[in-house]
Amino acid sequence: MAGRKIRVLIVDDSAVVRQGLADILQSDPDIAVMGVAADPYIAAEQMQAEIPDVITLDVEMPRMDGLTFLEKIMSQHPIPVVMCSSLTEADCATAMRAMECGAVSIIAKPKLAVRSFLEESRITICDAVKAAACVRPRRLTPGPHRAERKLSADVVLAKAANRAMIHTTERVAVIGASTGGTIAIRAVLTVMPADAPGIVIVQHMPERFTTSFAAALDRECRMTVKEAENNDTVMRGTALIAPGNRHTLLKRSGARYFVEVRDGPLVCRHRPSVDVLFRSAARYAGSNAVGVIMTGMGDDGARGLLEMKEANARTFAQDEETSVVFGMPHEAIKLGAAGKTVPLDTIAHEILRACG
Repeated sequence: MAGRKIRVLIVDDSAVVRQGLADILQSDPDIAVMGVAADPYIAAEQMQAEIPDVITLDVEMPRMDGLTFLEKIMSQHPIPVVMCSSLTEADCATAMRAMECGAVSIIAKPKLAVRSFLEESRITICDAVKAAACVRPRRLTPGPHRAERKLSADVVLAKAANRAMIHTTERVAVIGASTGGTIAIRAVLTVMPADAPGIVIVQHMPERFTTSFAAALDRECRMTVKEAENNDTVMRGTALIAPGNRHTLLKRSGARYFVEVRDGPLVCRHRPSVDVLFRSAARYAGSNAVGVIMTGMGDDGARGLLEMKEANARTFAQDEETSVVFGMPHEAIKLGAAGKTVPLDTIAHEILRACG
């Protein structure tokens, strides 16, 4: 996309949402709204004249639903698609199916009437479109812009002053991912044994979608997979997915590891933030932790992984070849935070070996 703006086609049956998304996207100097369409038929007509770089696609629309249109796009002329969904249970389930069909990511419809949420929506939506523009989707077989201040994990958890801790032999793993992460996390968890070490995961997703994501994984995995709740114990055989829109931290009481789920500002432009999870792992687990940073746009998690490495944790980054977007792993590697760079299909093995 270097040298020109990312051209976006907005497909949504709500005129209010179309206008709101257009205003949000056009506020970013790197993005241009190529057009808007009230349904997939109108979108298809527009695409005959010009192919967009990214499509934002509503889940539920008249004449043709978003999932059907997505399947047609991905089977005929793959284009990066960002699903735009409300937070209803039915929409969450449909949006998760869309990810399986090739959608790059999911964004929640912006809360246009609530000023306090509008800026966060703008950051999330623009970043999702930029990440999508970096993806090469696979064919489905059958005014001046002001840069936002990017907060660090300091706003949620102070960096530890020392590394002293009670000795324990129990190991835990923490994983962070963003764009392309739903597929990558599934690839890791589905090969884990039923007694795998406790795992805490941050995947950048909107609230409520993480509930559906965890439930889908739980049906496929030998491990128990659930959306994390405050004070959940991190134990063998269980993977906890950080809930969307809430930071999730690893904490410790004696020999027991548990999670704290809390509110807070966006960190590295995200909530939940991988940096917050990784910093907490460095502080409360140290050498008993294993950290893995996987596919995703941006640099969330890179500094936290370095803190884990400095606390003598084992650290890994997914390699470029198997990453949908190499941003997050690449930033961690540049910082020297990754002890080892590995392909996706060996990450589960590396976690198990590191945890003994």
